[in-house]
Amino acid sequence: MPENPNIIVRAGAAERLSRMIQLPTVSAELETRGLTDFDTFIDLIGELYPLTVATLEHEKLHDLGHLYRWRSNNPTAQPVILMAHYDVVPVDESDDWTYPPFAGQIANGNVYGRGTLDDKGPLLVILEAVENLLAAGFTPARDVYLSFGGNEESFGSAAVEIAAELQRRNIVPWLVIDEGGAVVVDPLPIVKGQSAMVGVGEKGLVTVKLTARGDGGHASFPPALTAVGRVSRAVNRLTPSTFSARSPKAISRMLSTFANRVSGPPSFVLKALAALPPVTARVFAKLGGEPAAMVRTTVAPTMLSGGTADNVLPSQASATVNLRIALGETVASTVRRLHKRINDPLISIEVVSGSEPSPESSADNEQFAAIAAAVGVSHPDAIAVPYIVFAATDSRHFHTFSPATYRFAPLLMSSAQRATIHGVDEFVEIAELERGEQFHRALIAGLPAGR
Repeated sequence: MPENPNIIVRAGAAERLSRMIQLPTVSAELETRGLTDFDTFIDLIGELYPLTVATLEHEKLHDLGHLYRWRSNNPTAQPVILMAHYDVVPVDESDDWTYPPFAGQIANGNVYGRGTLDDKGPLLVILEAVENLLAAGFTPARDVYLSFGGNEESFGSAAVEIAAELQRRNIVPWLVIDEGGAVVVDPLPIVKGQSAMVGVGEKGLVTVKLTARGDGGHASFPPALTAVGRVSRAVNRLTPSTFSARSPKAISRMLSTFANRVSGPPSFVLKALAALPPVTARVFAKLGGEPAAMVRTTVAPTMLSGGTADNVLPSQASATVNLRIALGETVASTVRRLHKRINDPLISIEVVSGSEPSPESSADNEQFAAIAAAVGVSHPDAIAVPYIVFAATDSRHFHTFSPATYRFAPLLMSSAQRATIHGVDEFVEIAELERGEQFHRALIAGLPAGR
Protein backbone atom coordinates (compact mmCIF):
# COMPACT_ATOMS: atom_id res chain seq x y z
CA MET A 1 0.00 0.00 0.00
CA PRO A 2 1.76 3.23 -1.10
CA GLU A 3 2.19 6.20 1.19
CA ASN A 4 0.00 9.23 0.48
CA PRO A 5 2.41 11.94 -0.78
CA ASN A 6 0.10 14.75 0.42
CA ILE A 7 0.31 13.74 4.07
CA ILE A 8 2.35 15.87 6.42
CA VAL A 9 2.94 14.06 9.69
CA ARG A 10 2.85 16.31 12.73
CA ALA A 11 5.83 16.26 15.04
CA GLY A 12 5.44 15.98 18.81
CA ALA A 13 3.62 12.66 19.28
CA ALA A 14 5.88 11.79 22.23
CA GLU A 15 5.07 15.05 23.97
CA ARG A 16 1.36 14.50 23.43
CA LEU A 17 1.57 11.01 24.90
CA SER A 18 3.55 12.37 27.83
CA ARG A 19 0.68 14.70 28.69
CA MET A 20 -1.78 11.81 28.51
CA ILE A 21 0.36 9.73 30.85
CA GLN A 22 0.45 12.57 33.39
CA LEU A 23 -3.28 12.09 34.02
CA PRO A 24 -3.61 9.13 36.47
CA THR A 25 -6.80 7.66 35.01
CA VAL A 26 -6.83 4.63 37.33
CA SER A 27 -10.30 3.12 36.96
CA ALA A 28 -9.85 0.79 39.94
CA GLU A 29 -9.48 3.87 42.14
CA LEU A 30 -12.50 5.81 40.87
CA GLU A 31 -14.11 5.90 44.30
CA THR A 32 -11.15 7.75 45.77
CA ARG A 33 -9.90 9.68 42.72
CA GLY A 34 -13.23 10.63 41.16
CA LEU A 35 -13.88 11.44 37.50
CA THR A 36 -11.79 14.61 37.22
CA ASP A 37 -8.76 13.07 35.51
CA PHE A 38 -10.99 11.08 33.17
CA ASP A 39 -12.94 14.16 32.11
CA THR A 40 -9.70 16.11 31.77
CA PHE A 41 -8.35 13.38 29.49
CA ILE A 42 -11.24 13.87 27.06
CA ASP A 43 -10.70 17.64 27.21
CA LEU A 44 -7.04 17.01 26.45
CA ILE A 45 -7.99 15.11 23.29
CA GLY A 46 -9.82 18.25 22.16
CA GLU A 47 -6.75 20.37 22.83
CA LEU A 48 -4.22 18.04 21.20
CA TYR A 49 -6.37 16.98 18.23
CA PRO A 50 -8.41 20.04 17.24
CA LEU A 51 -9.27 18.89 13.71
CA THR A 52 -10.47 15.53 15.00
CA VAL A 53 -12.77 17.07 17.58
CA ALA A 54 -14.00 19.75 15.17
CA THR A 55 -14.77 17.26 12.38
CA LEU A 56 -15.89 14.06 14.08
CA GLU A 57 -19.24 13.80 15.84
CA HIS A 58 -18.74 13.09 19.52
CA GLU A 59 -21.17 11.29 21.82
CA LYS A 60 -20.73 10.56 25.49
CA LEU A 61 -22.54 7.27 26.03
CA HIS A 62 -21.41 6.58 29.60
CA ASP A 63 -19.55 8.53 32.27
CA LEU A 64 -16.43 6.92 30.81
CA GLY A 65 -17.52 5.99 27.28
CA HIS A 66 -16.90 8.17 24.22
CA LEU A 67 -17.79 7.50 20.60
CA TYR A 68 -16.49 9.63 17.73
CA ARG A 69 -17.91 9.30 14.20
CA TRP A 70 -15.95 10.31 11.09
CA ARG A 71 -18.52 10.46 8.31
CA SER A 72 -17.66 9.23 4.84
CA ASN A 73 -19.38 9.94 1.54
CA ASN A 74 -20.91 6.46 1.72
CA PRO A 75 -23.10 6.36 4.84
CA THR A 76 -24.72 3.04 3.88
CA ALA A 77 -21.43 1.13 3.93
CA GLN A 78 -20.59 -0.87 7.04
CA PRO A 79 -18.29 1.23 9.23
CA VAL A 80 -14.92 0.56 10.83
CA ILE A 81 -14.50 0.83 14.61
CA LEU A 82 -11.09 1.58 16.08
CA MET A 83 -11.05 0.91 19.81
CA ALA A 84 -8.79 1.81 22.72
CA HIS A 85 -9.14 2.51 26.43
CA TYR A 86 -7.72 5.43 28.38
CA ASP A 87 -7.81 4.00 31.89
CA VAL A 88 -4.82 2.30 33.48
CA VAL A 89 -4.15 -0.14 36.29
CA PRO A 90 -2.97 1.02 39.73
CA VAL A 91 0.67 1.41 40.67
CA ASP A 92 2.13 -0.35 43.69
CA GLU A 93 3.86 2.44 45.59
CA SER A 94 6.50 0.01 46.81
CA ASP A 95 7.67 -0.72 43.24
CA ASP A 96 10.92 0.91 42.18
CA TRP A 97 10.27 2.79 38.92
CA THR A 98 13.19 4.40 37.10
CA TYR A 99 10.94 7.38 36.38
CA PRO A 100 7.75 8.25 38.27
CA PRO A 101 4.89 6.24 36.69
CA PHE A 102 2.74 9.28 35.99
CA ALA A 103 5.48 11.70 34.95
CA GLY A 104 5.38 10.80 31.25
CA GLN A 105 9.17 11.07 31.12
CA ILE A 106 10.72 11.27 27.65
CA ALA A 107 14.23 9.82 27.63
CA ASN A 108 16.47 7.55 25.57
CA GLY A 109 14.10 7.60 22.60
CA ASN A 110 11.21 6.34 24.72
CA VAL A 111 8.19 7.60 26.62
CA TYR A 112 7.96 6.08 30.11
CA GLY A 113 4.95 5.69 32.34
CA ARG A 114 1.83 3.76 33.24
CA GLY A 115 -0.30 3.35 30.12
CA THR A 116 2.33 3.94 27.45
CA LEU A 117 1.63 0.43 26.10
CA ASP A 118 -1.69 -0.34 27.77
CA ASP A 119 -3.46 1.47 26.27
CA LYS A 120 -2.78 5.19 25.84
CA GLY A 121 0.01 4.64 23.33
CA PRO A 122 -2.27 2.62 21.00
CA LEU A 123 -5.03 5.20 21.56
CA LEU A 124 -2.68 8.03 20.65
CA VAL A 125 -1.57 6.50 17.33
CA ILE A 126 -5.22 6.25 16.23
CA LEU A 127 -5.74 9.94 16.92
CA GLU A 128 -2.43 10.88 15.28
CA ALA A 129 -3.48 9.13 12.06
CA VAL A 130 -6.93 10.70 12.02
CA GLU A 131 -5.58 14.20 12.67
CA ASN A 132 -2.95 13.88 9.93
CA LEU A 133 -5.47 12.59 7.40
CA LEU A 134 -7.90 15.38 8.23
CA ALA A 135 -5.16 17.96 7.77
CA ALA A 136 -4.65 16.58 4.25
CA GLY A 137 -8.35 16.91 3.47
CA PHE A 138 -8.91 13.15 3.37
CA THR A 139 -12.37 11.54 3.61
CA PRO A 140 -12.58 7.79 4.34
CA ALA A 141 -14.31 5.35 2.01
CA ARG A 142 -16.65 4.28 4.82
CA ASP A 143 -17.52 5.75 8.21
CA VAL A 144 -14.85 5.39 10.88
CA TYR A 145 -15.81 5.30 14.55
CA LEU A 146 -13.39 5.79 17.42
CA SER A 147 -14.58 3.99 20.54
CA PHE A 148 -12.73 5.00 23.70
CA GLY A 149 -13.58 3.48 27.08
CA GLY A 150 -12.39 4.61 30.47
CA ASN A 151 -12.88 1.47 32.55
CA GLU A 152 -11.58 -1.48 30.54
CA GLU A 153 -9.27 -2.41 33.40
CA SER A 154 -12.29 -2.74 35.69
CA PHE A 155 -14.46 -4.86 33.39
CA GLY A 156 -15.50 -2.31 30.77
CA SER A 157 -19.06 -1.12 31.45
CA ALA A 158 -18.36 1.86 29.18
CA ALA A 159 -17.66 -0.45 26.24
CA VAL A 160 -20.81 -2.42 27.10
CA GLU A 161 -22.88 0.74 26.71
CA ILE A 162 -21.18 1.78 23.46
CA ALA A 163 -21.68 -1.67 21.97
CA ALA A 164 -25.31 -1.74 23.09
CA GLU A 165 -25.98 1.64 21.50
CA LEU A 166 -24.49 0.54 18.18
CA GLN A 167 -26.70 -2.54 18.28
CA ARG A 168 -29.75 -0.40 19.01
CA ARG A 169 -28.91 1.54 15.85
CA ASN A 170 -28.55 -1.71 13.87
CA ILE A 171 -24.93 -0.92 13.05
CA VAL A 172 -22.95 -4.00 12.02
CA PRO A 173 -19.28 -2.99 11.70
CA TRP A 174 -17.27 -4.12 8.70
CA LEU A 175 -14.19 -4.24 10.93
CA VAL A 176 -13.40 -3.77 14.62
CA ILE A 177 -9.84 -3.43 15.92
CA ASP A 178 -8.95 -3.26 19.60
CA GLU A 179 -5.83 -3.89 21.66
CA GLY A 180 -4.49 -7.42 22.03
CA GLY A 181 -1.63 -8.58 19.85
CA ALA A 182 1.47 -6.64 18.86
CA VAL A 183 4.48 -6.90 16.58
CA VAL A 184 6.94 -9.34 18.15
CA VAL A 185 10.38 -10.67 17.31
CA ASP A 186 11.12 -14.41 17.07
CA PRO A 187 7.62 -15.55 18.09
CA LEU A 188 8.72 -19.19 18.46
CA PRO A 189 12.18 -20.67 19.09
CA ILE A 190 12.28 -22.04 15.53
CA VAL A 191 10.62 -18.99 13.92
CA LYS A 192 12.80 -15.92 13.57
CA GLY A 193 11.99 -12.40 12.46
CA GLN A 194 9.06 -10.08 13.08
CA SER A 195 5.46 -11.19 13.26
CA ALA A 196 2.38 -9.03 13.71
CA MET A 197 0.28 -11.17 16.03
CA VAL A 198 -3.34 -10.35 15.23
CA GLY A 199 -5.84 -11.72 17.73
CA VAL A 200 -8.71 -13.35 15.85
CA GLY A 201 -10.33 -14.48 19.08
CA GLU A 202 -9.96 -14.11 22.81
CA LYS A 203 -10.39 -16.38 25.76
CA GLY A 204 -13.30 -16.00 28.11
CA LEU A 205 -13.03 -14.98 31.72
CA VAL A 206 -14.63 -16.17 34.93
CA THR A 207 -13.81 -15.33 38.52
CA VAL A 208 -15.14 -17.72 41.15
CA LYS A 209 -15.14 -17.73 44.92
CA LEU A 210 -14.63 -21.03 46.72
CA THR A 211 -16.05 -21.02 50.24
CA ALA A 212 -15.93 -23.55 53.07
CA ARG A 213 -17.57 -23.36 56.47
CA GLY A 214 -16.38 -25.05 59.63
CA ASP A 215 -16.77 -25.06 63.38
CA GLY A 216 -15.13 -22.09 65.00
CA GLY A 217 -13.40 -22.33 68.31
CA HIS A 218 -10.03 -22.24 69.98
CA ALA A 219 -7.02 -23.09 67.84
CA SER A 220 -5.56 -25.27 70.61
CA PHE A 221 -7.82 -28.22 69.73
CA PRO A 222 -8.47 -28.06 65.95
CA PRO A 223 -10.58 -30.59 64.02
CA ALA A 224 -8.99 -32.85 61.43
CA LEU A 225 -10.00 -30.49 58.63
CA THR A 226 -10.62 -26.80 59.25
CA ALA A 227 -12.39 -24.39 56.90
CA VAL A 228 -8.98 -23.08 55.88
CA GLY A 229 -7.71 -26.59 55.29
CA ARG A 230 -10.75 -27.52 53.19
CA VAL A 231 -10.38 -24.47 50.96
CA SER A 232 -6.65 -25.06 50.69
CA ARG A 233 -7.27 -28.64 49.62
CA ALA A 234 -9.76 -27.47 46.99
CA VAL A 235 -7.27 -24.97 45.56
CA ASN A 236 -4.54 -27.62 45.57
CA ARG A 237 -6.73 -29.87 43.42
CA LEU A 238 -6.94 -27.22 40.69
CA THR A 239 -3.71 -28.12 38.91
CA PRO A 240 -2.73 -26.92 35.41
CA SER A 241 -4.17 -30.15 34.03
CA THR A 242 -7.65 -29.43 35.40
CA PHE A 243 -8.89 -28.65 31.89
CA SER A 244 -8.22 -30.62 28.72
CA ALA A 245 -6.14 -29.02 25.98
CA ARG A 246 -7.67 -28.22 22.60
CA SER A 247 -6.21 -26.35 19.64
CA PRO A 248 -8.51 -23.83 17.92
CA LYS A 249 -8.37 -23.12 14.19
CA ALA A 250 -6.35 -19.94 14.70
CA ILE A 251 -3.44 -21.95 16.09
CA SER A 252 -3.34 -24.19 13.02
CA ARG A 253 -3.43 -21.12 10.79
CA MET A 254 -0.67 -19.51 12.86
CA LEU A 255 1.55 -22.58 12.54
CA SER A 256 0.91 -22.82 8.78
CA THR A 257 1.88 -19.18 8.38
CA PHE A 258 5.07 -19.69 10.37
CA ALA A 259 5.89 -22.82 8.32
CA ASN A 260 6.14 -20.65 5.23
CA ARG A 261 8.85 -18.55 6.86
CA VAL A 262 11.23 -21.37 7.68
CA SER A 263 12.72 -24.29 5.78
CA GLY A 264 13.98 -27.78 6.46
CA PRO A 265 12.93 -29.76 9.55
CA PRO A 266 11.36 -26.75 11.35
CA SER A 267 8.98 -26.23 8.41
CA PHE A 268 8.04 -29.91 8.42
CA VAL A 269 7.35 -29.85 12.18
CA LEU A 270 5.17 -26.73 11.93
CA LYS A 271 3.18 -28.09 9.00
CA ALA A 272 2.65 -31.39 10.81
CA LEU A 273 1.42 -29.61 13.93
CA ALA A 274 -0.87 -27.41 11.85
CA ALA A 275 -2.43 -30.51 10.31
CA LEU A 276 -2.88 -32.31 13.65
CA PRO A 277 -4.67 -30.05 16.17
CA PRO A 278 -4.94 -32.75 18.88
CA VAL A 279 -1.17 -33.26 18.76
CA THR A 280 -0.62 -29.49 18.80
CA ALA A 281 -2.79 -29.21 21.89
CA ARG A 282 -0.76 -31.82 23.74
CA VAL A 283 2.58 -30.36 22.68
CA PHE A 284 1.64 -26.81 23.60
CA ALA A 285 0.25 -27.95 26.96
CA LYS A 286 3.54 -29.64 27.80
CA LEU A 287 5.50 -26.51 26.83
CA GLY A 288 3.74 -24.54 29.57
CA GLY A 289 3.60 -20.75 29.77
CA GLU A 290 2.08 -18.87 26.82
CA PRO A 291 1.85 -21.93 24.51
CA ALA A 292 -0.16 -23.82 27.15
CA ALA A 293 -2.39 -20.81 27.76
CA MET A 294 -3.30 -20.81 24.06
CA VAL A 295 -4.79 -24.30 24.18
CA ARG A 296 -6.48 -24.72 27.53
CA THR A 297 -8.37 -22.98 30.29
CA THR A 298 -5.96 -21.63 32.87
CA VAL A 299 -6.57 -21.57 36.63
CA ALA A 300 -5.02 -18.93 38.87
CA PRO A 301 -5.88 -18.66 42.58
CA THR A 302 -5.46 -14.98 43.35
CA MET A 303 -6.83 -14.29 46.85
CA LEU A 304 -7.29 -16.18 50.12
CA SER A 305 -9.19 -15.07 53.20
CA GLY A 306 -10.36 -16.47 56.51
CA GLY A 307 -9.90 -15.96 60.18
CA THR A 308 -9.92 -13.04 62.59
CA ALA A 309 -7.10 -13.91 64.98
CA ASP A 310 -4.08 -16.18 65.10
CA ASN A 311 -5.54 -18.36 67.87
CA VAL A 312 -9.15 -18.63 66.62
CA LEU A 313 -10.46 -21.25 64.21
CA PRO A 314 -12.32 -19.45 61.43
CA SER A 315 -15.91 -20.50 60.81
CA GLN A 316 -15.48 -19.59 57.16
CA ALA A 317 -12.63 -19.43 54.65
CA SER A 318 -12.59 -18.57 50.97
CA ALA A 319 -10.37 -18.43 47.91
CA THR A 320 -10.82 -16.37 44.77
CA VAL A 321 -9.81 -18.09 41.54
CA ASN A 322 -9.40 -16.42 38.16
CA LEU A 323 -9.87 -18.61 35.08
CA ARG A 324 -9.27 -17.74 31.44
CA ILE A 325 -11.62 -19.91 29.41
CA ALA A 326 -10.34 -21.59 26.27
CA LEU A 327 -12.26 -21.28 23.03
CA GLY A 328 -14.75 -24.12 22.81
CA GLU A 329 -15.59 -23.97 26.53
CA THR A 330 -18.22 -21.89 28.32
CA VAL A 331 -18.62 -20.33 31.74
CA ALA A 332 -21.11 -23.06 32.65
CA SER A 333 -18.90 -25.93 31.48
CA THR A 334 -15.96 -24.39 33.33
CA VAL A 335 -17.87 -24.27 36.62
CA ARG A 336 -19.06 -27.85 36.14
CA ARG A 337 -15.46 -28.94 35.68
CA LEU A 338 -14.43 -27.15 38.88
CA HIS A 339 -17.12 -28.99 40.85
CA LYS A 340 -15.95 -32.30 39.44
CA ARG A 341 -12.26 -31.64 40.06
CA ILE A 342 -12.69 -30.29 43.60
CA ASN A 343 -15.07 -33.16 44.41
CA ASP A 344 -16.18 -31.75 47.77
CA PRO A 345 -19.87 -31.02 48.39
CA LEU A 346 -18.90 -28.80 51.35
CA ILE A 347 -17.14 -26.36 49.03
CA SER A 348 -19.51 -23.82 47.49
CA ILE A 349 -18.55 -22.24 44.16
CA GLU A 350 -19.90 -18.76 43.47
CA VAL A 351 -19.46 -17.11 40.06
CA VAL A 352 -18.40 -13.55 40.83
CA SER A 353 -18.18 -12.42 37.19
CA GLY A 354 -17.79 -14.03 33.83
CA SER A 355 -17.77 -13.57 30.07
CA GLU A 356 -17.78 -16.19 27.35
CA PRO A 357 -14.87 -16.81 24.95
CA SER A 358 -15.22 -15.09 21.62
CA PRO A 359 -15.87 -16.80 18.32
CA GLU A 360 -12.92 -16.82 15.93
CA SER A 361 -12.86 -14.13 13.24
CA SER A 362 -11.63 -15.20 9.84
CA ALA A 363 -8.04 -14.77 8.68
CA ASP A 364 -9.14 -15.29 5.06
CA ASN A 365 -11.25 -12.21 4.41
CA GLU A 366 -10.90 -8.62 3.19
CA GLN A 367 -10.69 -7.32 6.73
CA PHE A 368 -7.69 -9.41 7.74
CA ALA A 369 -6.08 -8.59 4.39
CA ALA A 370 -6.56 -4.87 5.13
CA ILE A 371 -4.79 -5.29 8.47
CA ALA A 372 -1.97 -7.23 6.81
CA ALA A 373 -1.57 -4.55 4.13
CA ALA A 374 -1.34 -1.80 6.76
CA VAL A 375 1.27 -3.87 8.64
CA GLY A 376 3.22 -3.99 5.38
CA VAL A 377 3.41 -0.18 5.47
CA SER A 378 4.21 0.32 9.15
CA HIS A 379 6.34 -2.77 9.75
CA PRO A 380 7.46 -4.06 6.34
CA ASP A 381 9.60 -6.84 7.85
CA ALA A 382 6.62 -8.35 9.69
CA ILE A 383 3.94 -10.75 8.52
CA ALA A 384 0.40 -10.75 9.90
CA VAL A 385 -0.28 -13.93 11.86
CA PRO A 386 -3.57 -14.96 13.53
CA TYR A 387 -3.52 -16.07 17.15
CA ILE A 388 -5.64 -16.22 20.31
CA VAL A 389 -5.51 -13.43 22.90
CA PHE A 390 -5.23 -14.60 26.52
CA ALA A 391 -6.46 -11.46 28.27
CA ALA A 392 -9.92 -9.92 28.11
CA THR A 393 -10.41 -6.78 26.00
CA ASP A 394 -13.30 -4.38 25.47
CA SER A 395 -13.81 -5.92 22.03
CA ARG A 396 -15.50 -8.91 23.68
CA HIS A 397 -18.62 -6.73 23.85
CA PHE A 398 -18.52 -6.18 20.07
CA HIS A 399 -17.80 -9.64 18.68
CA THR A 400 -21.35 -10.79 19.41
CA PHE A 401 -22.62 -8.62 16.53
CA SER A 402 -19.44 -7.98 14.54
CA PRO A 403 -17.99 -11.14 12.96
CA ALA A 404 -14.80 -9.32 11.89
CA THR A 405 -13.34 -8.35 15.28
CA TYR A 406 -9.57 -8.31 15.72
CA ARG A 407 -7.16 -7.45 18.50
CA PHE A 408 -3.90 -5.79 17.49
CA ALA A 409 -1.83 -2.83 18.69
CA PRO A 410 0.51 -1.78 15.84
CA LEU A 411 3.60 -1.41 18.02
CA LEU A 412 6.75 -3.51 18.12
CA MET A 413 7.16 -4.79 21.68
CA SER A 414 10.04 -6.86 22.97
CA SER A 415 9.32 -9.63 25.46
CA ALA A 416 10.88 -7.43 28.16
CA GLN A 417 8.54 -4.58 27.20
CA ARG A 418 5.48 -6.81 27.28
CA ALA A 419 6.47 -7.82 30.80
CA THR A 420 6.18 -4.16 31.89
CA ILE A 421 2.47 -4.07 31.03
CA HIS A 422 0.73 -3.90 34.42
CA GLY A 423 4.26 -4.00 35.83
CA VAL A 424 7.19 -1.68 36.46
CA ASP A 425 8.89 0.76 34.04
CA GLU A 426 6.31 0.48 31.27
CA PHE A 427 7.55 2.32 28.18
CA VAL A 428 7.03 2.71 24.43
CA GLU A 429 9.60 3.62 21.81
CA ILE A 430 8.97 6.94 20.08
CA ALA A 431 9.82 5.32 16.75
CA GLU A 432 7.00 2.83 17.35
CA LEU A 433 4.51 5.64 17.91
CA GLU A 434 5.47 6.86 14.44
CA ARG A 435 4.98 3.37 12.99
CA GLY A 436 1.68 2.95 14.80
CA GLU A 437 0.43 6.17 13.21
CA GLN A 438 1.55 4.84 9.82
CA PHE A 439 -0.42 1.65 10.39
CA HIS A 440 -3.70 3.41 11.14
CA ARG A 441 -3.20 5.97 8.41
CA ALA A 442 -2.57 3.22 5.86
CA LEU A 443 -5.52 1.20 7.15
CA ILE A 444 -7.97 4.12 6.96
CA ALA A 445 -6.65 5.37 3.62
CA GLY A 446 -6.84 1.87 2.13
CA LEU A 447 -10.37 0.99 3.24
CA PRO A 448 -12.35 -0.45 0.33
CA ALA A 449 -15.60 1.26 -0.61
CA GLY A 450 -18.49 -0.91 0.43
CA ARG A 451 -22.24 -1.20 0.22
